[in-house]
Amino acid sequence: MKNFLEEFKAFALKGNVLDLAIGVVIGTAFNKIVDSLVNDIVMQAIAAIFSQPDFSTIAWHINGGSIKFGAFINNIVNFLVVAISVFVAVKAINRLSRMKMPHVHMPGIKVPFLDKENREESKGTE
Repeated sequence: MKNFLEEFKAFALKGNVLDLAIGVVIGTAFNKIVDSLVNDIVMQAIAAIFSQPDFSTIAWHINGGSIKFGAFINNIVNFLVVAISVFVAVKAINRLSRMKMPHVHMPGIKVPFLDKENREESKGTE
């Protein structure tokens, strides 16, 4: 049992698992923001234009059954808002990752982890 717990701890504390867990938490919070954007802003704007605040009640009634295409329209709008939001976020992150940090040369100042001599010395001691 102890070996199992040690293996689980090693698995759970790997960087990728923690990154995934953080991504899920942030994604859940982001979903609430997008839902609010869709329900409180986008759908209200559509309601002002088409004088119907929610499309989920729109349906075709055929032989006792109903095809609820209004709910489908609501989900398409929600998806489009999420897709556009993620696209804009990824585009901004890619732009930031392409930016290069300026190299600042300061003669006489040695930074241990940046100094070429110290890097070569530390490679020999590992």
